[in-house]
Amino acid sequence: MIVYVTNFVSLIRKQTKMEAAITALPNELDELTTTLTKVEISDETRAKLLNLEDEECQVTVHCKIAAPFFDTVARIWETTYLVDNKSKHKSILLHINGVTRYPIWTEIPKGTTLNFTLIFSKLPVGCQSFDFLEEIPEPGGFYVGKIKRNTIDVYHIELS
Repeated sequence: MIVYVTNFVSLIRKQTKMEAAITALPNELDELTTTLTKVEISDETRAKLLNLEDEECQVTVHCKIAAPFFDTVARIWETTYLVDNKSKHKSILLHINGVTRYPIWTEIPKGTTLNFTLIFSKLPVGCQSFDFLEEIPEPGGFYVGKIKRNTIDVYHIELS
């Protein structure tokens, strides 16, 4: 009989603790409640934030030009685009690193490879493939067709 009484007392204590915890629950919920406050954002700050969003959506193209048999030269024109194969949207060239802009040439000595990076504005959301196109008023513009889009918008291409 003593065993039953001890177990019964233990159950009553547990029940009392549970009732106390349930009673305290609304107070704890009050502490967890969050108040939403309307925040005013200046036009200048809004523009900066939108610019940051655009930077996150930029497209990076790593390019390689080899000069295996003779010295050569290369340059990139401002009129280099990524052209969506479906909508014909043109992503514009924003930044060049490792090669010169037209009209200045970058020399590539025989037996070496020039590696450079181009940053473009974002591609449309629905774009599945695009062309790398250098539109210039003379022969010899770079072109790489039907580049399949990936999830990180970073690409590696070889130009010649």
